[in-house]
Amino acid sequence: MACEGNGMSDERIGEALIKEVIEEELREEVPAEAVPPLTPLLTNQVQSQQEQKVVTELAKMIRIIGDNVKNNQLLEDAIDGIRRAPGSKWDLFKQVADKVFAQGITWERIAVLFYVAGRLAVKLVEAHLPQSVREVVQWTVDFFRTNLLGWIREHGGWISSFSELAAASMRTVSGYQIYGVLLIFVAGLALGSLVTLRLMHHQ
Repeated sequence: MACEGNGMSDERIGEALIKEVIEEELREEVPAEAVPPLTPLLTNQVQSQQEQKVVTELAKMIRIIGDNVKNNQLLEDAIDGIRRAPGSKWDLFKQVADKVFAQGITWERIAVLFYVAGRLAVKLVEAHLPQSVREVVQWTVDFFRTNLLGWIREHGGWISSFSELAAASMRTVSGYQIYGVLLIFVAGLALGSLVTLRLMHHQ
């Protein structure tokens, strides 16, 4: 049974979780005054303490999963070495996000998607492009609604994610496969978000 059956909304929890993960990364890495407000972006706010508790606990597990790849130099180099690329920003985002789930959706891959969006937001602020953070939030929410929410509901809602994410958070994210997915996702997403803004900046 999905969270809706317990009086909770998987959609509200998912949107709040995206915002929470991104904001937590920003709080850890950049000065508060450099962070743009994200709350007005989301129309679906959590409506109960129960929903907020689910968001808080999931965010903790996603942070642990993310910390397993945070110090990977290949990942950092992929974010830092961004170059311009042509094409629609949203189309590029969706293309690389689709690659993350090319072999199917899992709770762990959803967690990785949210975490990498947070890391990208940090890099955009550090590159003095804080306005792009709002785009990252909106793209991640749009992808979640269109591509992940149905799967989440079919697999018991966010409540059902706890056991798998807890197990994932207790092991080292291993092998080159996850790093390869992250490199593709980060490079493509960051390219898509930077190209237009940098072109405008140089006009």
